[in-house]
Amino acid sequence: MKDYIIRGASIDESVRFFACITTNMVEEARRIHDCYPVATAALGRMLTAGCMMGTMLKSDRDTLTLQINGKGPLGSIVVVSDNSGHTRGYVGNPQVETRTRENGKLDVGSAVGVDGVLTVIKDLGLKDPYIGTVPIVTGEIGDDLSAYFASSEQTPTAVGLGVYVETDGRVSAAGGFIIQLMPEADENTIS
Repeated sequence: MKDYIIRGASIDESVRFFACITTNMVEEARRIHDCYPVATAALGRMLTAGCMMGTMLKSDRDTLTLQINGKGPLGSIVVVSDNSGHTRGYVGNPQVETRTRENGKLDVGSAVGVDGVLTVIKDLGLKDPYIGTVPIVTGEIGDDLSAYFASSEQTPTAVGLGVYVETDGRVSAAGGFIIQLMPEADENTIS
């Protein structure tokens, strides 16, 4: 199955959404960087988010850079994307081993850490790039991006990101969604 991204809006344009399958991209990144499972999940979430956020850019020359560093064992994770969804990235320490949480899921939040910031840099071809920085909320990345959109862009946003890593380390599924309320959203739409 090929990776893909879709984007759209409600008929009244009060809600916009982005959704993507990024399994192949995340598996390729895992292979290139020789990532252990928790690094695969964290890098995969950042790649998936970067892919969707990149498609929000208007011009072919615009670029988006996402950086997160919570001072956890993974170090920095950096992702760069463009408005076509072409995305690349790296994780500072790809061979981190962490325990799984009680529910059996990888503990991405502990590996990323929460003593740091998430930074979004948009180079829109102007004199200076736009730089938005927010404190890390959970280190789980989706929550941190929702906080970024609420704080830096004043846009209520739901972000869901997931990477399923098999016991042999391969990525069998990766993807995500971003749903945003636009300023024209009324109370019925919000509920």
